Amino acid sequence: MKKVEADTLEEAYQKAATLLECSITELQYEVIQYPSRGILGLLKKKAIIVASCKTKSIPKDSIKEQNKEDTKELSIQEEVAKEIVDSIQEDDTIKQKLSNIDDIKVKNDVILDNFFSSDTQEESDTTQDSEIQINKELSTLIEKELKDLIEVSCFDIDVVEVDVVDNIAYIFMDGEDAALLIGKEGYRYNALSYMIFNWLNSKYDLYIKLEIAEFISSQREMIKNYIKPVIEQVYSEGRAKTRFLDGILVQLALEELRDEFPNKYVAIKTAKNGKRFVVINDFNSTKPNA
Repeated sequence: MKKVEADTLEEAYQKAATLLECSITELQYEVIQYPSRGILGLLKKKAIIVASCKTKSIPKDSIKEQNKEDTKELSIQEEVAKEIVDSIQEDDTIKQKLSNIDDIKVKNDVILDNFFSSDTQEESDTTQDSEIQINKELSTLIEKELKDLIEVSCFDIDVVEVDVVDNIAYIFMDGEDAALLIGKEGYRYNALSYMIFNWLNSKYDLYIKLEIAEFISSQREMIKNYIKPVIEQVYSEGRAKTRFLDGILVQLALEELRDEFPNKYVAIKTAKNGKRFVVINDFNSTKPNA
């Protein structure tokens, strides 16, 4: 508040407005003393007021300083905002890089899997090719040795073929004396088959399938016809047995009946007189080695 003296109230108002740097209408004042002219110039009084500005005036320097502070704060806010944006962009960049790394890792894993898979496949193919080559060489060797054996015998056999597959030597023989080599009821066939089996199994760990002039094929057809009533009896009664079978016939009957009844007990039995036959029942579902 300012105390102002002037000859008139108007002058006091004007002076107060000037001092407070505001307009007269913005003044808030109180008249302490009204002016008086006195008598003959004596006892003259001045106008005295106490005034203040209704709206507090902010000094120009303060305004400038405030503007500077505002500008500084705005600059700080802009820097913070820029840091946040940069951080977000950096996070996105990191995420993108991580994603790229994951993609590269996946691609590398696929490449490695394909590489090892290719290696495994190549090893498998190599092993298979090697096995085929070994079987081919073994077939040729056994075929030569069998031909040498037949040449020193009294039988006229001009065809000897051997094919080794899955540890089984498939042997085919044929010629003018094929029937003699088989013998009555296949006795010579059984003896020759037994001899060749013991030779190849002990030397090369092989099993054999011997066929002489389609002897086995004809015997198999014969045994199929014979066991038809046996098969019908099993289906009707659940069990049956064959008559006594000689030589290769009992083995062929066993194979056919096991194929027909995979869930039943099918086995070769030997009677007191030494003759053999095949039984089929439900006593045991496990196939024994016959």
